[in-house]
Amino acid sequence: MTSPPHQAATYAAAGVDVDAGERAVALMRASVQSAQRPETVGGFGGFAGLFDASALTRFRRPLLATSTDGVGTKIAVARALGIHDTIGIDLVAMVVDDLVVCGAEPLFMTDYIATGSVDPVRIASIVSGIANGCRQAGCALLGGETAEHPGLMAPDEYDVAGAGTGVVEADHLLGAERVRPGDVVIAMAASGLHSNGYSLARYVLLGEGRLGLDAHVADLGRTIGEEMLEPTRIYAKDVLALIDAVEVHALSHVTGGGLAANIARVLPPDLAADIARSSWAPMPIFDIIGREGAVPQAELERTFNMGIGMVAVLPPAAADEAIELLRRRGVHSWTCGDVRGRREGEEGDAAAKGVDGGAVRLVGEHPSH
Repeated sequence: MTSPPHQAATYAAAGVDVDAGERAVALMRASVQSAQRPETVGGFGGFAGLFDASALTRFRRPLLATSTDGVGTKIAVARALGIHDTIGIDLVAMVVDDLVVCGAEPLFMTDYIATGSVDPVRIASIVSGIANGCRQAGCALLGGETAEHPGLMAPDEYDVAGAGTGVVEADHLLGAERVRPGDVVIAMAASGLHSNGYSLARYVLLGEGRLGLDAHVADLGRTIGEEMLEPTRIYAKDVLALIDAVEVHALSHVTGGGLAANIARVLPPDLAADIARSSWAPMPIFDIIGREGAVPQAELERTFNMGIGMVAVLPPAAADEAIELLRRRGVHSWTCGDVRGRREGEEGDAAAKGVDGGAVRLVGEHPSH
């Protein structure tokens, strides 16, 4: 007895909708084209993005900087709220603000979106956020890829990643070797949680019996969901303007690991920094997470940015000019600490992330709201 013939197999039957992918590309075209630079070569949709490297001839010794990152579990909040046009801003921020830390101007980015099933409108919405972020950062969205992974991801699941390239003059490279005792630390205000610590924030705020995304909190002036989805601030243009105007020795993008771990990685091993909690009051969202989850202060400080998204280390004589420049650009900033010699055997509040860095201590108490 012969078996009945199998139905002809197709890619669509296996869960991959090529036509939906094409519709997504058509919908995102305008967004991508809005996020270009004069050095971009060729049109939209090529196998590779092209950037005219002759633009680098204005540098004496150009160093290319590269960074790659994602957004983490903040995507779960976007999915739960059905709002997908801001998560791309977070992606760009996480990439380009790592580039500018060494003094590099972001030139271009590429993105990668993996999803269980291509929803053209949702994918185009994600890409519109990426393009928005690139415009804010002054870099080109040079290309990307959308991959459909049926069977590996649920139809409405997705994840995003991005990679960026920047350039800096070799003798303008910023870093720990420039930092000196007596330098001051300038804090730049965050827009909120940014894109780190969301596993803890979701556990505390969104678990069973918790507040939930729809809860309106008076201290926030909006819902938990709106607060958690606030896009990460992109500092790239502001920081580049700062570098052009005043002497900057080092910068630190405050991401996973918090203030102590991230500042420590831009200090030489023989130096330390004391960060005065008294110089700022963290945003209410951090107090809410601490209170609702009984999260110890040390745990909050090693998980979240606590309201500071970027710091600059510079000579004390440049501090006032730096703060005024940032104010004019709409970035609230203030002096939050200073650099000194490291005492023998002194440990910071957290080890420097990935490097043999200095010691950073958060001292004192935050002012009450």
